[in-house]
Amino acid sequence: MKKLHKKLFYISKNGFAIGHQDATSYGIGWKEVDYPNTIKSDVNDIVGDFPAVYGFDIGRIEHGHNKNLDGVPFETMRKLMIDAYKKGGVITVSWHADNPTTGGDSWDKTPAVKDIIENGKHREKYILWLDRVATFLKSVKYKGKKVPIIFRPFHEMNGAWFWWGDPNCTASEYVQLWQETVNYLKNKHKLHSLIYAYSPNKLNPNDDYMKYYPGDNYVDFFGIDIYDFNNSEDYKTSVVNDLKIVRSIATSKNKLYAFTETGLEAIPNNKWFTDVVYPSIENTGIAYILFWRNYTKKHHYMPYKTHVSEDDFKKFEKFPKTLFLKDINSITD
Repeated sequence: MKKLHKKLFYISKNGFAIGHQDATSYGIGWKEVDYPNTIKSDVNDIVGDFPAVYGFDIGRIEHGHNKNLDGVPFETMRKLMIDAYKKGGVITVSWHADNPTTGGDSWDKTPAVKDIIENGKHREKYILWLDRVATFLKSVKYKGKKVPIIFRPFHEMNGAWFWWGDPNCTASEYVQLWQETVNYLKNKHKLHSLIYAYSPNKLNPNDDYMKYYPGDNYVDFFGIDIYDFNNSEDYKTSVVNDLKIVRSIATSKNKLYAFTETGLEAIPNNKWFTDVVYPSIENTGIAYILFWRNYTKKHHYMPYKTHVSEDDFKKFEKFPKTLFLKDINSITD
């Protein structure tokens, strides 16, 4: 974990690592499960290099399922996580957990946090869920050692779309859930390979970034999630403003920070990466930026071969601060 922290520190001094959710799990027209002997990536197809940061999601692990909520087998996921780490990549994991009270998905807004914190009616169920999370994360090993992971549970809590979000739980309930989760994974499962990332969504004018903050002993890393909903001027303003706030808080607490989730769906702007993203993050000091997944031609956040943004992304890759896998492997202390 210390090695990963040090690596992220040096990355942030040289630029920012480029990340992609499910980068090697699937892409436009392919699934890794169909390619047992090759590791594929839409990003690599375009620029001849892989992302430096790999996002994975363990939603449905809580039920003991063999595939996550997007149909990626956990066995495949483990293999891809180990492969990315072995090649020098950084691993980050989110958890779109189902609603423990109703059995609905993450987007079922029925209040549930109060039911799974201490003395809640579904507390035992949640403990079982954490046991399954821990078992999987502990199984991600390379040369006998657990792979260090940036763990980003219960993200975007200032938004209303998840059962753990505002107003579906109170700030104090959220803090309690986070603290109990961290304590259980550390104390019960001796899971010390995780860097815990706190990542609210884009801040509205009256939002307080720290409203749900679980405390310095429970958060190792700061982040924020901001998407461009086809309004690039608004997006740029939010990115600059919000990352300035994140930077200030992280610096005051001597912690690292990143742009933990972003994207423009289907990327209709063919200069989005060079004209919108890069100028907004160029001097922010983030350790990495994670673009969301490539699922279909209508729902994707990185270009692919023949995409209208392909040439723009090639230019983006050549900018001085964009760091892909080969770039971060060439950084020395």
